[in-house]
Formats: sequence, C-alpha cells, structure tokens
Amino acid sequence: MTTGAKLFLTAGGLAALAAVVLGAFGAHALKSRLSAEMLALWHTGVEYHVYHALGLLAVGLVATQLPESALLKWSGWLMLAGIVLFSGSLYALALSGERWLGAITPIGGLGFLAAWALFVAAVVKA
Repeated sequence: MTTGAKLFLTAGGLAALAAVVLGAFGAHALKSRLSAEMLALWHTGVEYHVYHALGLLAVGLVATQLPESALLKWSGWLMLAGIVLFSGSLYALALSGERWLGAITPIGGLGFLAAWALFVAAVVKA
C-alpha cells in the first residue's frame, strides 16, 4: 500500500472514530446542557464530519489505484481541513456560544466543495 493511501485511510478511520465519539458525547453529555439551537449546530458538525470521514476513506481507496495523483492528494488534505474548519467551528460555537466562530464555518464548507471537485477531477483525469 502506498504512503498516500495509508495516510488517508488512517485519517478517514480516525476521523470516523472521532465523529462517533463526538456524536455520542452530544447525544448524551450535552443533551441537557445546550439549547436546542446549539445541539442542532453540534449535530450538523457531526453529520458533515461523518460524511467527510467517509470521503477520506474513499480518497484512500482510490489512492491505491492513483498513487501519483496530486489532485487526489489535494482532495484528501482539503477534506481533512474541511472537517477541522467546518465541523470544528460548529463544535466550538455550540460549546462556547461565541457567534464569531460561525464565520469560520463557510471556509471549511469551501474546502469540502473543492475537495469533492478535485476528487472528481482526479478520477476523470485517470
């Protein structure tokens, strides 16, 4: 297995693990501590976290077939950055109530969009 494939498969597995832990934490530990609005933000963060953990696994699997694809590598890094920026900002906003954190969320969303566009471009180019 190539280093890139191993990296993104590992990152995807760890991201999925973290998403499950954070989802359970939100459903159990935060349920009585946060408002419905903040719980909804937490849930959105977890939802997109899971989707893009699966995306990282897809990048890792495709990387076994396209080990030299720079487009695919960028796709994986942007998915990882998107998880940190999009989901991370929603987690921080839900816990802190600091509204300015919501300004970071769209940057992560743009990272997700670019990641998927690059994923498609890598596959089409192959």
